[in-house]
Amino acid sequence: MTTKILKPNRRERVAPLLPELDLYRVFAACFSHPTTERFVWLFGRAFRALLKKLGQHLEDRPPVQAMGRFLDYSSYESAYIALFEVGVPQAPVPLLESANSHRQVPQEIILECVNFYDVLGLRPSGSVFPSDHLVTQLEFLAAARYLREQANDSSKAASLRRLERDFMNRHLLNWLPVAQEKLDKANPPLFPMLLRSLTAYLKQES
Repeated sequence: MTTKILKPNRRERVAPLLPELDLYRVFAACFSHPTTERFVWLFGRAFRALLKKLGQHLEDRPPVQAMGRFLDYSSYESAYIALFEVGVPQAPVPLLESANSHRQVPQEIILECVNFYDVLGLRPSGSVFPSDHLVTQLEFLAAARYLREQANDSSKAASLRRLERDFMNRHLLNWLPVAQEKLDKANPPLFPMLLRSLTAYLKQES
């Protein structure tokens, strides 16, 4: 008896399976500093297929066709810097909770983030992204999810799940809608749709 090995078709190879992905890290990569590799990935077929598949699982479905695109790497890099990093007195859309949330003074927001990180024994260096930066917060959620999935007992897994949800609701979901308004007003390609997809995903996870 012979067994026929079924090879995935081209569409299946391009679109990865959502359960196999850490979407916290995927979105962290989306909002990390520009590189030529990241530019190629963001506008490649695999990433577009991933967003389409993700949209099918979200109640709030941002249209993938509305993402737009940058003409080249230089325009993508320039837009990232002009939107998120440079401005007077600050960038138009800083990816920092302390710049978008008014529920606490910035020092208290940062301290609270660090206290969450301490629960897992994590200490952000701050040399790449500040403690309350979107990428740092997503990396923390990714670490919490990894430990939850590796947990040996259900009580520990449940505790880590609560930690994820508490952090999402107290931090990311508290300030991302404000950043979304600023980003929509600036109306660049790609980034508004990415942030809207991230927020929809976090709401569903929480």
